[in-house]
Amino acid sequence: MKSGVAVEIQELTRYYGTRKALNGISFDVQEGEIFGLLGPNGGGKTTLLRILSTLLIPSSGRAVIFGLDVACEPEKVRRQIGIVFQAQNVDSKLTPAENLRHQGHLYGLQGQKLKQRIQQVLTRVGLADRPDDLVETLSGGLRRRLELAKGLLHQPRLLLLDEPSTGLDPGVRRDLWEYLALLRRQEGVTILLTTHLLEEAERCDRLAILHQGALVASGTVDFLKKEVGAEVVLLEAREPKALQDQIREKFEIEAKFLGGKVRFEHPRGHEFVSRLMEAFPGEIQSVTVSKPTLEDVFIRRTGHQFGENFISPH
Repeated sequence: MKSGVAVEIQELTRYYGTRKALNGISFDVQEGEIFGLLGPNGGGKTTLLRILSTLLIPSSGRAVIFGLDVACEPEKVRRQIGIVFQAQNVDSKLTPAENLRHQGHLYGLQGQKLKQRIQQVLTRVGLADRPDDLVETLSGGLRRRLELAKGLLHQPRLLLLDEPSTGLDPGVRRDLWEYLALLRRQEGVTILLTTHLLEEAERCDRLAILHQGALVASGTVDFLKKEVGAEVVLLEAREPKALQDQIREKFEIEAKFLGGKVRFEHPRGHEFVSRLMEAFPGEIQSVTVSKPTLEDVFIRRTGHQFGENFISPH
């Protein structure tokens, strides 16, 4: 195990029958990071998270958490990790304190030590004034905080979050991220989360982008965007396919037809647009020039729009 590495993934593969859900992926997560697994549905994120949480065994390769092999030492791994699943996993007919008490018993916590820890985590997630309210009376955002408290109760070194913002409105989502940053600072916990939301991925320290079970890119958000290295131009036209071919022929630019628009990259896109308008008068209906986004990184690596429906070749 490398020094300072919380999670080490080595050539990890997972089959479901003949379908390859993970295709030999490798990356590291550093201690103290907020690390994101970004990808559209079907990309392999949930399969990887299930392996890391010891619910699945890889078909080949290794997953190591703080020096412990997930497949060979699952009980020891479970002591190191906390998990917050996408689906709600708190009992709405119990109070926050009762939910946490039951969770603590699963980890062998009891008595005064458990009572103190419940108070600590409720305070940490902003629920110290609601310990005896029924969960069904709490808002969706407060329930999500309680799920975080459950995952943190036994003081894990690694917190695994599966689509943590699912079902939350934008304001609650911002609050959640503020709490995650606070937990990282005050608890020293490493956070690994899955997401299909590009704006959520922007908040991570580093990312691994998955597509059809393969790792297509990894690094910091800034590093990934700089890889595109140009401005992105999107054109709406009456006949976009014909315009795509004309741009390729006249300017030798690799334009793509995506989402009903013509898309290409150019180092000085905002200046090049005037040449386009002169070359094809009346054909272009609208123009958008922007700096690269994470979706542009995904398009460059896969040739597809993020969130496009895919048919897996496996």
